[in-house]
Amino acid sequence: MGTLRDLQYALQEKIEELRQRDALIDELELELDQKDELIQKLQNELDKYRSVIRPATQQAQKQSASTLQGEPRTKRQAISAEPTAFDIQDLSHVTLPFYPKSPQSKDLIKEAILDNDFMKNLELSQIQEIVDCMYPVEYGKDSCIIKEGDVGSLVYVMEDGKVEVTKEGVKLCTMGPGKVFGELAILYNCTRTATVKTLVNVKLWAIDRQCFQTIMMRTGLIKHTEYMEFLKSVPTFQSLPEEILSKLADVLEETHYENGEYIIRQGARGDTFFIISKGKVNVTREDSPSEDPVFLRTLGKGDWFGEKALQG
Repeated sequence: MGTLRDLQYALQEKIEELRQRDALIDELELELDQKDELIQKLQNELDKYRSVIRPATQQAQKQSASTLQGEPRTKRQAISAEPTAFDIQDLSHVTLPFYPKSPQSKDLIKEAILDNDFMKNLELSQIQEIVDCMYPVEYGKDSCIIKEGDVGSLVYVMEDGKVEVTKEGVKLCTMGPGKVFGELAILYNCTRTATVKTLVNVKLWAIDRQCFQTIMMRTGLIKHTEYMEFLKSVPTFQSLPEEILSKLADVLEETHYENGEYIIRQGARGDTFFIISKGKVNVTREDSPSEDPVFLRTLGKGDWFGEKALQG
């Protein structure tokens, strides 16, 4: 009996061990599925970036071959959008088109842009202008909206329908409402990197490159002018030549802080100079760790602080 009991006990242990192994296998299979999804997502992102980088690489290879063959080397070309105007005076006279939309369509376009990896970092004012300038386009079933290799000048946001995206004959994905496509050609002035065909009737919103670039340049020049005025108002920078101020304006970055958030802490090492573009900040000083901070003053738009950090 003792031997049989031992065998039963050992059998129960083996059964429990198998159950644990099955549970572990299930967990590992789930983890593999999640990693497969992540790999697919990263592969899609990699395809996007490769499609942008490839035209520049091909251009460089052609130039290298020309140089080796003794041909005169041409100036390197970058992937960029062609300018539409050169100064703020010209751009201020450009009238952008406006196409009325329902609140639902406006929200859909805005959310689609904010969800797009290449356009989500645009300023809200730029996004609003893009939304206003987009016009309606409709395609029937089995229509080709974008053909791989063609020169593109439009970016689309889909409101209704479904499309299939292929590259070199291989299906990449299908897209439904609320998605942006065609943005690479409008952002980087390169040829279409994939083919987009309709699976059903679709309704789209579109904007052309010239209108898009006008919005980008006008906003950029207005910001640059704003930054220049800010810098000229700072005593530390007033003696600097215009060229240096312009370069400083080029490298200024816009940063956002929530209400009540600390920007600079007393005693911490400082390496950043701030100019207030919008909102207000309170300046306080802590004379003793055991006492409450002493309020000094409030700063608002156009005020600056932290300029000594630039002097080391």
